[in-house]
Amino acid sequence: MKILTIHADYIKYKPLKQAIKDAEEVSDKEVNVKECLVVFTAVEKEDEKNSEVILNNLIKEINSIASQVKAKNIVLYPYAHLSSKLSSPKFALQVLKDAEYKLKKDFKVERAPFGHYKSFEVSCKGHPLSELSREILAETKNIEKIDKPLEIQVKDFNKLEKLRNTFNLVLGNAVTSIYQNTIPALAYLDDDKFYYDFERKAPFTPEDLEKIENKMNELLKKQEKINEIKNSELNNYKKEILKYIKKSKSYQIGSYKDVLLGQVLEEIPKNSVFKLLNSSGVYWKGSQYNKQLQRIYGIAFENKKDLEEYLKNLEELEKRNHRVLGEQLDLFFFHEYSPGAPVFLPKGAIVYNELIKLIKEEYKKRGYQEVLTPLLYDKELWETSGHWSHYKDNMFIMESEKKTFSLKPMNCPSHCLIYKHKLRSYKELPLRIADFAPLHRNELSGTLTGLTRVRKFSQDDAHIFVSEEQLEKEIENVFDFEKHVYNEVFKLDYYMRLGTRPTQFMGEKPLWDKAEKILESILKKKKINYKIVEGEGAFYGPKIDLLVKDAFGREWQLATIQLDFQIPKRFNLTYEGKDGQKHNPIMIHRAVYGSMERFFALIIEHFAGKLPLWLSPVQVLILTITDRSIKFAEEVQNKLTENNIRVELDADPETLSKKIVNAQLKKIPLTIVIGDKEIEKKTIAVRTLDGNTTYNINLNKFIEDVKENINSRSLVIKL
Repeated sequence: MKILTIHADYIKYKPLKQAIKDAEEVSDKEVNVKECLVVFTAVEKEDEKNSEVILNNLIKEINSIASQVKAKNIVLYPYAHLSSKLSSPKFALQVLKDAEYKLKKDFKVERAPFGHYKSFEVSCKGHPLSELSREILAETKNIEKIDKPLEIQVKDFNKLEKLRNTFNLVLGNAVTSIYQNTIPALAYLDDDKFYYDFERKAPFTPEDLEKIENKMNELLKKQEKINEIKNSELNNYKKEILKYIKKSKSYQIGSYKDVLLGQVLEEIPKNSVFKLLNSSGVYWKGSQYNKQLQRIYGIAFENKKDLEEYLKNLEELEKRNHRVLGEQLDLFFFHEYSPGAPVFLPKGAIVYNELIKLIKEEYKKRGYQEVLTPLLYDKELWETSGHWSHYKDNMFIMESEKKTFSLKPMNCPSHCLIYKHKLRSYKELPLRIADFAPLHRNELSGTLTGLTRVRKFSQDDAHIFVSEEQLEKEIENVFDFEKHVYNEVFKLDYYMRLGTRPTQFMGEKPLWDKAEKILESILKKKKINYKIVEGEGAFYGPKIDLLVKDAFGREWQLATIQLDFQIPKRFNLTYEGKDGQKHNPIMIHRAVYGSMERFFALIIEHFAGKLPLWLSPVQVLILTITDRSIKFAEEVQNKLTENNIRVELDADPETLSKKIVNAQLKKIPLTIVIGDKEIEKKTIAVRTLDGNTTYNINLNKFIEDVKENINSRSLVIKL
């Protein structure tokens, strides 16, 4: 995006005729705004990739300039002549509408009509700041520190999730009450937000959002109870949702009925608050061949203080957004040809593989055996495991040679085949089988959210086959494994959540009761902070999920331990015991990171892209001051490479200050600067990401220190 700002005595403009087919309908009267900051704006094609970031950066830039010139009135003036790479008119108009909506909180705003030829006259004040041009990018060009953890305390993640889902119900009620020809489609939760997609002809405007907010507040004052009801009066969208996602439920508030994914509260707490953030166009199921829908985003909290804190830190949250940082740092991207399947770029692959390397090192210490397994299996496997009857709708299914196959959504059945490949003895137990195979789950495209909810992913997955006597000790070992990774390596706090028998389950209730008691007794014995969530177990057994709190206080569900008496019986898995008799093993499903992709998103956002030295794709960047520095810089680069330190050399003919800015934007932990003094003394100057520079460092000593930091996986660089 490109903007030109004029601090003006006045601007006069008048629409003359339409310039494009989709021009707004406006009056032909002349508009005259006095004492204003005029923002001539050209929205570009590149902006469509990061619309929210572009919008936030635009608002920030306008606020900055307006405060400097003390302007109270803002005029947003679409001006295509600033760029030759314009976005679609529809996108540009929405950006300007969203900007108008956000700016109205602090300024009186006029927006010149979009898509019209206009005559205009502007009187520029003529002081040094009266004429400024800016390029608004998805990445900020300022070096900003994001070191201090922000303090949004989330006391009960489950309750907050239910609260946000409940506000989706109120949102659907409000929208259909105001716009009666609007059809509700998908309501969902996206990280810390809730959103609802609607079918309607026109996009929602900022004025629409304000009207909807007012209607929602009006509905909340009635304090109506929310009841779960049987599915009825479903539109085509809701029918398709029910087809794919069995956990969806129908609710009624007042006379309004809706189908939502997940649970809601029976009534909305009096002190709870919400805010609608923005709206955007989306396609049903993410396909451009389907109908275009209009999505409304909102947030909800248990009290006003948490909402105000969130809004205050909204810009900071956006800086940490893993989708934004993934593009900015060249880590990964998504493509419409494969929705929900991230493409990890070379730098992203380094981070991904370093995470796996940590787990593999622990596997060697803890007696795990890694296997490689197929991705495609005959449906007979899934019928045996029970997934065909309980999970079929979430699987990718295909036909070949008159047989039905599926891409595997989880590893457990294939590990059962490995167990059954030969006769087993009690002497082989516990048998710990580990697998990083890619998994595929057929999630609705509309529910896909960055790396946190995808279709293709991998887990640091393992299945442990044990006798009943070994069970308690083995689960304790898994707890210790998780504690090492989360507490000792990443310094993350967590608690655990015990999910009990769901409505649809496999096996006999006495075995379920026994399994639940075993897990709860171990949690108590290990003095682990936990909560019980009724009905949230897997269909084959109870489970313990680990929830991590990040630098924002947001919670992420990651690791899992699942206790399974059922699947080993279905596969007729046995071992010969000490008594010479055949026994069924018990199966522990466990993943420490959980989804690799989701954990990747967590660390990107938790560290705001400033990854620890051992994880950083580029650990050291060498900067030259002049061409005379290049030879020595290459010698330093070679020596670092020989010591397995990931290093890049920037010998471009740019100024040193610009090179340092680029290094900061790339969030490279250590920067070596080489000039004439360094060449003369055969030393290096080292600059850290927080801006501290140390001179006259011995290269060999530096290499030793860096290797020590990497090997210890320290989160703080010590030189």
